[in-house]
This record gives sequence, C-alpha cells and structure tokens, in this order.
Amino acid sequence: MNTKTTIAIAIAALGIGGFGGWLAGRQDHAAPAAAADKPVLYWYDPMKPDVHFDKPGKSPFMDMELVPRYADEAGDASSGVRIDPALVQNTGVRLAKVEHGELAGGLAVAGSVVFNDRDVAVVSARTGGIVERAYPLAVGDVIKAGSPLADVRVPEWLAAQNEYLALRGDAQLAAAAKSRLVQLGMSPEAVAQLERSGRAQPVVTIVAPRGGMIAELGVRQGMTVSAGQALARINGLSSVWIEADVPEAQAAMLRIGAPVSASFAAWPNAPVAGKVTALVPELKADTRTVRVRIDVPNREGRLRPGLYAQVALAGEAKPALLVPGDAVIATGKRFVVIVADGKGGFSPAEVRVGREAGGKTEIVEGLSEGQQVVASGQFMIDSEASLRGVLARMASAPAGAVDGNAATGKDAKAAPLEGVGVVKAIADGEVTLAHEPIAALKWPAMTMPFTLMSPSVARGIAVGDRVLFTLMMHGGDAMIETMSKVDGGGR
Repeated sequence: MNTKTTIAIAIAALGIGGFGGWLAGRQDHAAPAAAADKPVLYWYDPMKPDVHFDKPGKSPFMDMELVPRYADEAGDASSGVRIDPALVQNTGVRLAKVEHGELAGGLAVAGSVVFNDRDVAVVSARTGGIVERAYPLAVGDVIKAGSPLADVRVPEWLAAQNEYLALRGDAQLAAAAKSRLVQLGMSPEAVAQLERSGRAQPVVTIVAPRGGMIAELGVRQGMTVSAGQALARINGLSSVWIEADVPEAQAAMLRIGAPVSASFAAWPNAPVAGKVTALVPELKADTRTVRVRIDVPNREGRLRPGLYAQVALAGEAKPALLVPGDAVIATGKRFVVIVADGKGGFSPAEVRVGREAGGKTEIVEGLSEGQQVVASGQFMIDSEASLRGVLARMASAPAGAVDGNAATGKDAKAAPLEGVGVVKAIADGEVTLAHEPIAALKWPAMTMPFTLMSPSVARGIAVGDRVLFTLMMHGGDAMIETMSKVDGGGR
C-alpha cells in the first residue's frame, strides 16, 4: 500500500468517526432539544406541585432545581397525576361525589355516674340534748324518707311541755306556751302529738327528711348534741348525674336542655334518657375538655355512682357539604382530599373541615358540590404521584446525578438511611441540614429541615458542625434518628 492510499484511508476513517460522533451527539441531545422547543407554562417543585413559579431556579422549599411544566402537558392535572382509568378500576380506587346533605350534630363520649348534688339533705339537731339511742346505720346505707336516725332526750322540753298542758284551759296563755315550745325546737308534728296524747314527751326521734344514701353520719349513742349540729348527710338517689368530658373543638354544639341517651355495660339494651343541665364554665387545661353534667332519672335505683356510661348527645341536623370521612387525609395541621377530574386525572386539594358524624365529614371550604374525590385507594394515587416526582427530578438532573439502580423512597422506608451534612440551625426539636445527595431516596444535595426523633439526638451538636446522621421515614416525613460529628467541620 503506497503513501497516498494510506492517507486517503485515514481521512475517510476520521470523516466516518466525526460523522458518527455528530450523529451520536444529535441522538443524545434529541430529548433535551425537543423539550427546549416546547413552550414552558411554569416551573414547580415536585414536592409541592401546587405552587407555581414563572422562571427556573432553586426551590425555596427543598433547595432543589425547579421542574418545568410544558404546554403539551396542560391536559394533565396541574398539581397531580394522570392514571389510566383501567388501572384505576383494577386497583380498587373508589370515588365519591361531593354533595349537600344534612349532618346530625350528634356526639358520643364516655362519662361516669355521680351523685346529684342538688338532691342532698343535711339532718341537724333542732335543739341541744343527749342521744339516748342511735339506730343501727352506717355510711353507705340506703334508707327511705322518714327512717329514724336517733332518739334525743331534751330536758328543756319537759318543763315547757308540762307548762303548756297546765295552761290549755286558758286559750291566751296556752297560745303563748305553744309558741315557746316551737321556739325551743319542737316541730309542729311533735306539738300536735303532745296535744293529742296530753303527756309530756321529752324524747324526740330524729328522722330522715328524704330517702337516699347516707353519705355522712355523725351521731352516736350517749353523745351530747347542740342546736344546729349536723348529725347526718343524705344524698338522694331519685336522680343522678352523668359527668362527661367533651373536647373543646366540639364544645360549640353543647347546649343546656339538649336530650341525651346513656347506655351502660350492665344494661346494654336499656338506654336511659336524660338532658344536659349544666356546662361547667372552667375548661380542663390538662385534657382541653369541657365538663358536661347530665341529669338522668333513677327510678329503680340501679344507677350507682361510679358506673361508666356511653353518652350520646343529640344535636341539631344542619345542611352541609359532605364527603366520606375516609376521603379526608390529615397531614399535620392541614387536611387534604384527592380530587378526580373524571378523565384519569387526580390532584390534591387542601380543605377546611367541620363536623363529623355517621362516616361523613363536613367540608367548610375547598370543594364544591358535584366534584369527585377519592374515597379509598389513596395509597395508589400517592405512589404514582411519588413516582412522577422522582422521574421529574431525574429528567431535570444532569446525567449520572441520580442512581437509577438505587432503592426507591418506598423501599428505603424499611430501614434507617445514612447521610452527611452540615448543621445550619437547631431549634424546637428540629434541625436544618445542608446535606449531600442521598441516593437511596434519589435526593440531590439540598438544605432542608428535619424533625428530631428526640431532642436528645442533637445533644452536643452545634450549628456549623459536619455530622453523620441516620433518618427514618414516618408517614412520608423524614425524621433524624441519630446524629454524630465527623471530621472536617463545616464552620
């Protein structure tokens, strides 16, 4: 082969190689170029897709690059995902319509039976004397009205009664003597008995003015009592109270006179009707509850203080915008529902909720009648949305920035994950870290706050320290489990 031929072959080879490189470059950049040709509607953070930005840059929420939303994606849910309707049906996602209806303001709480403090009798000595007999009674005994408690001898009565009997022939003097007997403490019944018998009765029998349980008993045989001294305290049992604690968030539905139904474990099929008679003005600070007093009749005397009761407070049915209770997702301080557009599109909507009853939840703000929401199977929507967010970050990251073979976020939840970062702030059980990429979660390097599993995790750690940390995923939130200093601090 001569020199000219060799040169020609070399030139041809260079030409083919250059063309191949140019073609490969065209192929490698075909997707970005095609994407660049599309008009961008807005940029967003896949972790908060409902917030839109008018230019690219770092997300203010997660310190990661914003992802563009192109015009040909306008048919997709702007803050959600689009899923094949057949897949939705096969995975058991159930939809429900937002509709107007009446929501009963009922409330079920636990309570306990106590004495009715408005049905109490205190038995006291009307005059001084000596207890000749104390009847065999004890605290806790249940007695009837008129039951004898003690016989008390009153020496002062003997002379006064004899004087009255001697003066009965003189109406004016007899009236004065009778008045004196009443002033000495004799009851009208005792005076009438004296008139009928015509004999002095220096011993008086003290009886219970009402039936009930003896709560206090302070009389013993042989003791001396003085006028006004309390001898016994009797709690009536014809009616009792049920005291129940209602959460402050539901206190607005309480009202005096509201009907109540109470059931007891001993008589599950015999509920007792009552009504609210008092709302204790003071809120219990430790439980954030309002105490309600309910008056219930106790005709058979079977309701005893200390019994537990299940209390159902009836409320007024009011019209409301309703969704199934399972459709509402509580995320910390927010409440979210997944809205379906009927064409396979799903997007989250933040709502303000009201009352709950009968498996329904009142929507105060955030939805309108006729919309469809996901009532069950939200996990599938959430999984799809998480996957779309990961793919969006992969598409916007430089080649090689994300390890395609790394475990997904869902797989990573099964065990603690390690990361390295620099502490930017520590406050109120939370630490802000500027961490390096975490491949297991497909997270790029970013600055973000984390909740500490315990405040002691940050013990000995200061702002500026470079730390090795382990985190666990709890309900979609990353929480720092351990944290220790490593060499090469970031100060």
